[in-house]
Amino acid sequence: MTKLKLALKAEAESVDRVLDQLLEEPEGPEAQVVKAMRYSALGGGKRIRPFLVMMSARLFGVAEQSALRVAAALEMVHCYSLIHDDLPAMDDDDLRRGRATCHIEFDEATAILAGDALLTRAFEVLAEEETHSSPQVRCELISELAKASGMNGMVGGQMIDLMAETRELGIPEITRLQRLKTGALIVYACRAGAILGKAEEVKNHALRNYGHDLGLAFQIADDLLDVEASEEETGKKVGKDAERGKATFVSLLGIERAREQALMLSDQACSHLDLFDRDTELLRVMAKYVVNRRS
Repeated sequence: MTKLKLALKAEAESVDRVLDQLLEEPEGPEAQVVKAMRYSALGGGKRIRPFLVMMSARLFGVAEQSALRVAAALEMVHCYSLIHDDLPAMDDDDLRRGRATCHIEFDEATAILAGDALLTRAFEVLAEEETHSSPQVRCELISELAKASGMNGMVGGQMIDLMAETRELGIPEITRLQRLKTGALIVYACRAGAILGKAEEVKNHALRNYGHDLGLAFQIADDLLDVEASEEETGKKVGKDAERGKATFVSLLGIERAREQALMLSDQACSHLDLFDRDTELLRVMAKYVVNRRS
């Protein structure tokens, strides 16, 4: 696990350097929104999604600069989603990554604009030739991220999540919710390397399956943390789901069965990596890490 933590730290530092360059503050009053973008995008976090982009890219010998730009673009989309998720109209949170959320640090209007700007900047980065020399690859990166983050992905999942506060959901509905809200971007992160490397379909499919199982295991672990962890450990408010009466994997399965399910998914994720001849150790360790983390 120490090897993974060191690798996570190294990749996070590399991605942060790229984010710092891509989110340079302009002159003039519009700089205020960029300050809010930088506050959210450069405000820490484990950078798991960028890490998955980098690891999947290395399976296909992708140039590091290309992978870093995709990783940074994906992190912008993730950070935009956190800004909007924290708003009073959504989860109404005042703590994220151990500090004030964007709308608390700035204001609601600026937070909305910062989220919008991070989302659009991400697609701008993917469209640029520096990301990849092939227009076809860039178009696929853009198209797949649009699907993963939009109405058939993260946004659709967030809509179901909001509806879950007023209606009862069973395991199939919660699984679909999390596959869209959390899993779609994780699957994209795992597939990004295959897209960049123009990989054969069987390997692309294996990474999609790895990401699917990893994403679901990640979300079950999040549900467990909401019940078992402290605010100091997670850097955000805990106990929110029970407070709102929302059904989760934990509330429906119980703590032990939910943990068993997460571990099973972790093992299943690793099995999808067996066909690769390159080193997949860190991806395998990541599958174990997501279910045992405390933040």
